[in-house]
Amino acid sequence: MKTILKNCKLITPPYSEEKLYDIFIEGGLIADIGENLHVEDARELDLDGHVVLPGFIDMHCNICEPGFENIEDISTVSRSAARGGFTSITCEPNTKPVIDNKTVVEYIISKSKAQASVNIYPYGSMSMGCQGTAIAEIGEMYEAGVVAISDGDEFIDSAALMRNVMRYSRMFDLPIMTHCEDRSLSGKGVMNEGYTASCLGLSGMPREAEELQVARNILLAEITGARLHIAHVSTGGSVRMVRDAKKRGLQVTCETCPHYFALTEEAVEDYNTFAKVNPPLRTQEDVEAILEGIADGTIDAIASGHSPTSRTDKDKEFGNAAYGISALETAFPISFTKLVETGIISLARLVELMSKKPAEILKLEQKGEIAVGKDADLIVIETKGTQIIEPELFASKAKFSPFAGQEVKGRVVYTIVGGKIVS
Repeated sequence: MKTILKNCKLITPPYSEEKLYDIFIEGGLIADIGENLHVEDARELDLDGHVVLPGFIDMHCNICEPGFENIEDISTVSRSAARGGFTSITCEPNTKPVIDNKTVVEYIISKSKAQASVNIYPYGSMSMGCQGTAIAEIGEMYEAGVVAISDGDEFIDSAALMRNVMRYSRMFDLPIMTHCEDRSLSGKGVMNEGYTASCLGLSGMPREAEELQVARNILLAEITGARLHIAHVSTGGSVRMVRDAKKRGLQVTCETCPHYFALTEEAVEDYNTFAKVNPPLRTQEDVEAILEGIADGTIDAIASGHSPTSRTDKDKEFGNAAYGISALETAFPISFTKLVETGIISLARLVELMSKKPAEILKLEQKGEIAVGKDADLIVIETKGTQIIEPELFASKAKFSPFAGQEVKGRVVYTIVGGKIVS
C-alpha cells in the first residue's frame, strides 16, 4: 500500500521546524520525504501540522506470555504499547518457560508475528531458568533472533558466572541487560530504606543494594570488554558510576523509567501499593541526580518499565502486595510533561532517549529515526492539549497506575507500524 502523510512537522535534523513535510510510505518503508509530494494511487492522510516522531522502542517490558497470560499477553501488551507510541518492545526472558533456549525464542517470534500489532524482540536469558547458576544457550538463542541477554528482574549473584557470561557474550556482540540488586542487602525490604519507610513501619531496601551490583558489573565489563547495560537506574550513586564509566571509555549504557524521575518514595504514603516497584522509588535527591543524568547524556534511554501484575495481587497489605507497574500508556505523557514541558530537555532529546538510542543499543538498524529507507514505524503526537490519566481505560490488563488522576500533556494521535496505522 502507498501512503503519504501530508503536512508533518519534523523536529530532528536535517529537517527545519519552520516547514511542513510530506512522508511517502511504500512497502512498509519510508520511500521519500519532501514538500508537496504527490504519488499516483497513494492514499493521503493530512496531519495538519502535527508532530511526527520515530516510534518509541521499549528496552524494558514484561510481556508475561508464555505462562502468565492471565496477567498480560502478546495481544494486550501490543495494543497497550501502540496506544503509548511504542512501535517496538522487548520481551524479558522470565516467562514460563523461561526464554533460555532457541525453541522458546522461536515461539515468541512466531506468536508475535501472528498476534502482535507492534514489533516484539525477545531477550534471551543469561542463565538457565534465570536462576543464576549456569550459562544459558546464548549462541543458539542469538541465532534464533534474540537482541540482548538478560535475566529479567532476577540477578546473578556469582561474580564468576557473570564474568563468564560477559566473556561469552563478546562472541556475539550482544548487550547484557542487568537488573542490579544485592538481595543480601535488600532482603525482605518492600520500599526505599529511609525516613518514609520508618514512618510507615515498613522494611527498607537501601541504595547500596543497587549500587554495589552496578559497581561490580561495571568492573567486570571493564575487565572483559563486554557491552553492559544497566536497567532501571534508580539512585544517584548509580548515575555517578555510569557517568564515570563512560568517561573512561567503557561500553556501558543505562536506562531509567518515568516513575524514577517523576515520583519519590513519598508516593508510597498511605500504603499505596500501586507505587510498589522494584527497584523502589527513591528520594528527591535521587530524582534530581537522574534528571541531571538525563540532561547531560549519562542516561542513554527511557524505558517504560512495564511490569504488570493482577489487581488482586496489588489489593493486599503493602508488605504482601506484588511489585509492578502498568506503564506503557503513561511513559510518553509523563516523560513529556516532566522533562520537555519543564525545559529540562528538548523534544528532540526525548526522541533520542525513547527511539534513537534504544535502536542503537539493540542494533535495530532500521528503527529509531525518520529517514528514507528506514522502516515506517512512526507516531503522530499532539503536544498542546491536556489529558487525565485514567487507568481503567488502559488496553493493558493491568489497569492501575500511581499516576492515576494526574493531568499531563503529550498525546499519541496515531501509531504507525510498517506503514500501517495500528492505533
